[in-house]
Amino acid sequence: MNSTQLSYFTLAAYFDTGLFKYLFFIIAMFLYAMILCTNVLLIVIICMNRSLHEPMYLFLCSLFVNELYGSTGLFPFLLLQILSDIHTVSVPFCFLQIYCVHSYGGVEYLNLAIMSYDRYLAICYPLQYNTRMTSHKIAILIAVIWLYPLLACVIMISLSSPLQLCGNIIYKVYCDNYSIVKLACSDTSVINIYGLFATFGTIICPLILIIFTYMKILKVCFSGSKQTRQKAVSTCTPHLASLLNFSFGASFEILQSRFNMNSVPNMLRIFLSLYWLTCQPLFNPVMYGLNMSNIRNICKSLLFSEMYIPSG
Repeated sequence: MNSTQLSYFTLAAYFDTGLFKYLFFIIAMFLYAMILCTNVLLIVIICMNRSLHEPMYLFLCSLFVNELYGSTGLFPFLLLQILSDIHTVSVPFCFLQIYCVHSYGGVEYLNLAIMSYDRYLAICYPLQYNTRMTSHKIAILIAVIWLYPLLACVIMISLSSPLQLCGNIIYKVYCDNYSIVKLACSDTSVINIYGLFATFGTIICPLILIIFTYMKILKVCFSGSKQTRQKAVSTCTPHLASLLNFSFGASFEILQSRFNMNSVPNMLRIFLSLYWLTCQPLFNPVMYGLNMSNIRNICKSLLFSEMYIPSG
């Protein structure tokens, strides 16, 4: 049957949890509220303080906006599914979620790659940093961070949505493009070839840039002064932690989609498949908020400003 004739997909990874579903709902709701509050707070802090209108913080702001985008593509739907007894999703909404989830991953990885390039310029070329990282260049880089993954996902959806499908059961808790492709009983060579090119553009190229920049940063650190090493550690630690965190979650998600993971307990598979969509939006605001002294100091002044108001 043709995918346009389907009215819904069934998400088979859900299982009956009885009254525990209310506990899971409260936990998911709390996590989503935390993601919204922390990311919105940091976006507002960066936008409202002119002292933070520097390249590093503008790229951070882009990262936090993406965390909100990716989380909103998952959590409202997840909350409804937790409470529901029938785990189905309409075909249009399924492809909408696929678009949100995949574009979130592409934007996240490109954003982290551009941030590593920014740190490379700041540490390796400190005197030329302002002339190399101009406002015009920042605007172009942020546009590339967002437009390339969004356009790549439009092409991906346009190739996968017309496929003839021989079933409508997806063994996940949210919609995933590769799960749709596995249901196809028509030729998938075009979408598979495109997937290789898209992977090269959104994962391999950014990874090459990240490896190159950190090799250069390490070279400067080993040959530079103690002050240079301290600057590199303070600015690169949160970025590296965020990169490793996201790469771990995304790698498991790719492995789970491509290979048989039936030997892994179902609950663990669900947790790890949600990890890359939930932990990063929770992890980044805390990591950057605690490690970036400018953001940390502004947060303290906002939270404890009443302590500094002189009494009448």
